[in-house]
Parts: sequence; C-alpha cells; structure tokens
Amino acid sequence: MYPAERIYEEVAFIAYYLHWSHDDIMELSNRERTRWCQEISKINQQEDGAKDNPFSI
Repeated sequence: MYPAERIYEEVAFIAYYLHWSHDDIMELSNRERTRWCQEISKINQQEDGAKDNPFSI
C-alpha cells in the first residue's frame, strides 16, 4: 500500500506548483504523481539551483 503521508506530500507539491485541483491530482496514478513531482523538481533545480527537494531525482 502507498503511504498516505507520501500522497499528501505529492498532492501538496503538485498543487502548489501547477495549481491543479485535488481531484485532478488524485486521478493520477502513484507513478504519474511521482513523475510530475520529479519533473517539477528538475525545473526547480535548473531555475534556482535548488538541491534540497523531497522529490529530487
């Protein structure tokens, strides 16, 4: 089973950066949510040089 805490983190992360609704995000599979978080993290790293990110790849 996928940990509930991880789902909350992913949903908050995607909602914050992409402004998607809770329902839209929850329709994604765990794999898709993780991938979106990774892609957002890559953009953040390129833009800001950010290294401390919970979804860094």
